[in-house]
Amino acid sequence: MTLHAGTVHTMKVLRKIESGYVLFKESKEILLHNNEADGDLDVDQELEVFLYQDKKGQLIATMSIPDIQINTYDWAEVVESVKHLGVFVDIGIQKEILVSKDDLPLLEGVWPQKGDELFVTLEVDKKGRLLAKPVTEEIIEQERDIAQKSIVHHETSGRVYRSTKVGSFVITEEGFRGFIHHSERKEEPRLGQWIKGRIIEVKDDGTINISLRPLKQEGIDDDATLILTYLEGNNGVMPFHDKSDPDEIRDIFKISKAAFKRALGKLMKEDKIKQKDGKTYLNN
Repeated sequence: MTLHAGTVHTMKVLRKIESGYVLFKESKEILLHNNEADGDLDVDQELEVFLYQDKKGQLIATMSIPDIQINTYDWAEVVESVKHLGVFVDIGIQKEILVSKDDLPLLEGVWPQKGDELFVTLEVDKKGRLLAKPVTEEIIEQERDIAQKSIVHHETSGRVYRSTKVGSFVITEEGFRGFIHHSERKEEPRLGQWIKGRIIEVKDDGTINISLRPLKQEGIDDDATLILTYLEGNNGVMPFHDKSDPDEIRDIFKISKAAFKRALGKLMKEDKIKQKDGKTYLNN
């Protein structure tokens, strides 16, 4: 196997130098710094190492073997987000690895934040640099578990591994592939974010649909509070009512027109609001 970044090799210690050890394999020499060695090493000792490029672009070795390698996927924690560049993840070696902006959502607002986790593998670009690449649907399809119809309405948790216009894709803690349609959330979760929701459908292929919205009665209470808060912040009046445009309702309140009408009905029944001349007023 060619010696290049992202691969694991068994190498021999050729000699010790002040900064560490020189390893060799098939006449190729690689530096192992002292802080990358697991204790004192002897000349001719064989050891297993992982190769990566340091900040100067030099290929070096570490005895810390990460679970994430080329063609091997695992979760990596996001340690930093850099605008217009991408995010850096910790794979268990001293160098943090870049996930390019080209592999992240177009909207930076749903990029992963520090502490989120991405399901990634490693690959080497044309310049020989090591990059982390998010999981593909092909790999998810190979690895996912099949959900049973009996788990409908159960709660579930998982992490977002892909974000699109139509919704978010999730790997649940049970190993199921889940989908959150944009209508089943109030705001778009970040890539890599841990979410909690409930299973609203198990499809014939064993994948699941998830909702992040509360159950209807809980939702009505939350939406009613949202409307009251909006009214209180706008001198007790708003130009929205039960005939308002659904898109305007979603833009302002992040809820559907049906949910908005249910919340208005609850508030009017409780005599907290009234509607007049195309507006909604807070009752004194």
